Amino acid sequence: MTRLLELRRVNAGYGEFKVLHDVSLYVDKGEIVAVVGPNGAGKTTLLRTIMGYTTLYSGSVVFKSVDISGKRVHERVALGLTMVPEGRGIFPNLTVEENLLAGAYLERDKSKVRERLELVYSIFPRLKERRGQLAGSLSGGEAQMLALGRGLMTSPMLLLVDEMSLGLAPKVVLALFDLVVKLNKEYGLTMLVVEQHVKNALEISSRGYVLENGRVVLEGDGRSLLSNEMLKKAYLIY
Repeated sequence: MTRLLELRRVNAGYGEFKVLHDVSLYVDKGEIVAVVGPNGAGKTTLLRTIMGYTTLYSGSVVFKSVDISGKRVHERVALGLTMVPEGRGIFPNLTVEENLLAGAYLERDKSKVRERLELVYSIFPRLKERRGQLAGSLSGGEAQMLALGRGLMTSPMLLLVDEMSLGLAPKVVLALFDLVVKLNKEYGLTMLVVEQHVKNALEISSRGYVLENGRVVLEGDGRSLLSNEMLKKAYLIY
């Protein structure tokens, strides 16, 4: 397997407030890797650290064998890292298509932008149907599709997805997890997924990490974590 991302003993946070403590993890090309844990565990901060939004006190973030710890956010995006934030982060007063085009802001080749747009529409036909509709009028599930589609417009090598199921109905959540599997299996997209639905996330993942109080307390393949008695009791997994 090709090592795509590696965090090496990362300590990070915001200003003087440290959130992550000595965190190490990795993602190989072609994997879906889940990060689960209770609220306030540092899961979102982990993704934001990979993207360069936090203060890195020590340790390193390595992407494609290059230490990117000192690179700015747009430089990381240009290298192939993209984050779909918690809460979607779409622009409600722009149309669906305008939101998607905003995701390709670093691409100057208009033909490539058009190719990416058509690919996104082929993956999300509902977005194509609503291309001229204001994003703020979409349902929760459609808005999450738009957020994922906008992430794909950067043509990422690694997509970071933060709590995509937040606030959505169970039926919609299951459909989104199926979509993640499709993106991985059919389009070869590597993903690091932070998720509150522990069982669903681990079932579709090659491997997983459990984060508590900013520290990795468990790691392993998805099946072994699902059978871990401590995890089953903590998250009521049956």
